[in-house]
Amino acid sequence: MSGPRFPGGDPSAGLPEAGAAAPPTPGTAVPYPADGRLAATVERLRGEVRAAHAAAEGRALIELAKGVIVERLGCGPAQAARQLAELADRAGLSRLELAADIINQAARDRMAEAADEFVRTAVDEPAATAPDASVAVRLRTAESAALSAGDTQAVAESLLRHALEPLGAVAVAIWTTGPDTSLSLRGHAGFGLDEAARWHYVPPGVTTAARQALIGRRTVRYASLAAAGIPSIGRARHPDGGRVVVPAGTGGRIHGVLEICWARPLDPLPQAVERQIEALAELCAHTLEALPEASPGGSSVVGGFPVPGGHGAPALAELSDGLYDPALVLTPHLDEAGKLVDFRIRHANAHFRDPAGRPRGSVDGALLLEAYPATAGGSELFERIERVYATGEPFRARRTRLTALVDQVPLASLADISISRYGASVLLIWRVEDESARLASLLQHAQRLGRVGAFEEDVVAGDITWNGQLYELFGRMPTEPPVALRDLAAHAHPDDAGTIRRFLQKVLHQRRVGSTAFRMLRHDGVTRHIRVTAEPAPGTDGGLQAVRGAFQDISAQHWTEVALTATRDRLAATEEAAEERNRLTLQLQHAIMPPAKPPLDAPGLDVAVRYRPAESESLVGGDWYDAVVLPSGKVLLCVGDVAGHGVEAATGMVVLRNALRGLAVTGAGPGQLLSWLNSVAHHLTAHLTATAVCGIYDPGSRTLRWARAGHLPPVLVRGDEALDLPLLRGLLLGALAEAEYEEAELRLEPGDTLLMYTDGLVERRDTAVHDSVAQLLTVARQPSDSLERRLDQLLARSKSDTDDDTCVVGVQVS
Repeated sequence: MSGPRFPGGDPSAGLPEAGAAAPPTPGTAVPYPADGRLAATVERLRGEVRAAHAAAEGRALIELAKGVIVERLGCGPAQAARQLAELADRAGLSRLELAADIINQAARDRMAEAADEFVRTAVDEPAATAPDASVAVRLRTAESAALSAGDTQAVAESLLRHALEPLGAVAVAIWTTGPDTSLSLRGHAGFGLDEAARWHYVPPGVTTAARQALIGRRTVRYASLAAAGIPSIGRARHPDGGRVVVPAGTGGRIHGVLEICWARPLDPLPQAVERQIEALAELCAHTLEALPEASPGGSSVVGGFPVPGGHGAPALAELSDGLYDPALVLTPHLDEAGKLVDFRIRHANAHFRDPAGRPRGSVDGALLLEAYPATAGGSELFERIERVYATGEPFRARRTRLTALVDQVPLASLADISISRYGASVLLIWRVEDESARLASLLQHAQRLGRVGAFEEDVVAGDITWNGQLYELFGRMPTEPPVALRDLAAHAHPDDAGTIRRFLQKVLHQRRVGSTAFRMLRHDGVTRHIRVTAEPAPGTDGGLQAVRGAFQDISAQHWTEVALTATRDRLAATEEAAEERNRLTLQLQHAIMPPAKPPLDAPGLDVAVRYRPAESESLVGGDWYDAVVLPSGKVLLCVGDVAGHGVEAATGMVVLRNALRGLAVTGAGPGQLLSWLNSVAHHLTAHLTATAVCGIYDPGSRTLRWARAGHLPPVLVRGDEALDLPLLRGLLLGALAEAEYEEAELRLEPGDTLLMYTDGLVERRDTAVHDSVAQLLTVARQPSDSLERRLDQLLARSKSDTDDDTCVVGVQVS
């Protein structure tokens, strides 16, 4: 029952007060309040303190009710006390409950008024009849009818008629749970008989609204069952109706589920109505607890073993003694309020070993949290036991970490756990994973991962033992006989018969460890590459007693080696071809572009050239230069860089260099020469692009006319200064079919030095181009006694890191 109603609401109801968080959305689960897991002794002390406070508050409440009677009847305190006792006896209530009702009637707090208003709205009753439908009267009527009912069906009808219809509900179902978490419809009202017949039994594992409340051990609300998509009884009749599903349990155990159906979508319920529904669920729990449990077949299954019906903890104790694993029989331990706070160890079986070394007698009869406080810690074992006891759903887990306190030192171990409920008892079985079991598990996994199968063959008796992995390697069923070593050739490729014969000769006759590889022909047509290793085991008389060994599937390794061998052969051939190609390219480049050029016969002009090929022969580039005296007496000076590396770049360089030489004979200026060279690159080569700087020097007037095609401009060194020439307009060669190039004219003075270079002299991967050019100017302005020394100095102090070719052409006016 709901118990006494206190002014301002029941403080023990566990529901949020006004101003608290909003009710959860329909379809979500509302968890029970967290009670924490402390040591049992601490809990008992706190319980005693709470009981003392409750007793004091109860005495104050009774005194307050006596004061109300004195005021209403005009009698003395002693007469008021006798009147309170007589009224409580007549109503079948305790003095504390009656005192709470008297105070509620006198106070009429706002929560009670809200509940009455909700009742009037739900049933469309006139306000004049509202006092007859008070919450206390309806709950008391439902309780009386339920307690006097002979079965759960009558309980369901009483709950709907007296308590739920005034709340707007149209149907109610009472489910009971089985040992296997199945659900059986024990009572219903508002649903048709056909509907009830279809839902009389819900097997384990079927997700329904009632099962979600059972497994979650919490109230579940649905604003609309159809919107939630959860099947349940009566969904076809009320598809848009709301549902409230509440677990019905006492003492930590859930005996069943109360499911309430509304015809319309359900709005959030007031707190007073929620308390009423919780009180009805508790009433159902007490009713189901008093009824005998159905036990189909007269037996149940606990921990994987059949247990005959009609017995409780003694039957489980007898069963646990027959187990080879440690086991404990646990029964619930409740506090004075009927709340589950611990489990008592009723029996420890014969194979039980306490981690702390205590005898079985010191554990029998103790509370679980007192004997093993670490069960409420990180392992969550206590919560697992509590859940199994509440729902009946068994729990199985492998390699669970268990912790025990031995002299305040936590000791952890791995174990396989089995927890099952039978009646009002719980059977806890565990199997500790010792060192041998752990090593055996590791060996099994290693054999599976390595595709290794072990065998042992008794040569004298003829017995052969295979492990499971070896059957898989041979493609044989476990029911088929193993293959003897002497018959191994019959399962191998004919070409490997000699190899197997030599292997058997070494193991069986020479009695030495032997190993060989062969191709196994399986019955399913699959060919496997297998390596077999065996060692002889001598008997007591010195003769051959047995042979032990292993087969390993090396098919993946074999085909990997084959693929690697073929890849190495192809790679070696490719490397040889690449080396020959680079060698020919380098010879072609050196034949056309020698690292140094002989002195140029030009009056008043000193010309020097440096060419530095790339460090890697595989990066032979297309850098080129030229310095030649034309028939007119003028001097052609140029450097260029063809994009790319290899034979294509080298041949492209030859085309552009020879074309520029032939075009320069016409006497055209540098801008026109670059325009013609652009046409050559675009039309007469295969997608060739290049940069270049071209200059025509007149020794008579000491004048240089020059133009650039996407190339860095030349550097002029005059006295102690060095500067780069202006950045004239000009696209790189081959980019467009037609292009025009801007020209500039520079008059050189005696002692001036002009430097033309390719980007291999200055480029760095982590430095901007203008910073690299600034570094070049710094080096160029340093004094030098000759042009040759100046060019060598530029190459020596170059910080380029692109592994590209480098060309430098220096011109000094005398």
